[in-house]
Amino acid sequence: MLKVVEINNLTVQYPDVKALDDVSFTVNQGDFLGIIGPNGAGKSTLFASMLGLHTKYKGTIKFFDKDIKKSKNYLKELGYVPQKPIFEKSFPVTVSDVVRMGLRKESDENKIDEILQQLWIHELRNRRIGELSGGQQQRVFIAKALVNNPKILILDEPVTGIDQQSIELFYSILRELNSKQKITIIWSSHDLDAVNKLANHVACLNRTLFFHGESEKFFSDDELVKQYSEASMQEHMHHH
Repeated sequence: MLKVVEINNLTVQYPDVKALDDVSFTVNQGDFLGIIGPNGAGKSTLFASMLGLHTKYKGTIKFFDKDIKKSKNYLKELGYVPQKPIFEKSFPVTVSDVVRMGLRKESDENKIDEILQQLWIHELRNRRIGELSGGQQQRVFIAKALVNNPKILILDEPVTGIDQQSIELFYSILRELNSKQKITIIWSSHDLDAVNKLANHVACLNRTLFFHGESEKFFSDDELVKQYSEASMQEHMHHH
């Protein structure tokens, strides 16, 4: 199997807390990796480091066999959808404007139509982004992430605050991208059911990595799932 991501001994220390402690895992081409963990487990720090936004870490992060501190070329092969894209509601940009922002070459204009159709938002192309529902907006940001044919799609809790019907549609789109287009997906989520259904691998993160392997192995082991739930509950109580 071709390794597309390799993370070795990743440690991130903030002044008052160690966000990640000696985390190592690999992702193979075509994997659908679900990253689960309580709030404050380090998922966003992990993504910020992988995207080159956070560079003060110990350890190595490699994409396609190259250390990301030595080459930023890998970013061309990535699509990223943040948890809650931030934009001004009244900002006069249309759906196709937002997707166009993701394009690298102006000549690929017809790619915009193609991707909007694929995500069932073609009829919204001239609508302002601020007028759309949360689920529709999220599909627009996925379209922006996909318009350059990335090899890897990184999603940070992408369904926060979206209605159930949109979530179901969103998940079926992800399944298709992974199975039909062979896009490697790395996705953080709190929805264990969805991870169980969609992901073929799971990384269970709580500052350190306490499980990484096949989803089936994780979800069929009651003890592991129980440990995970207890860690999440403790973290939840700690925050309240």
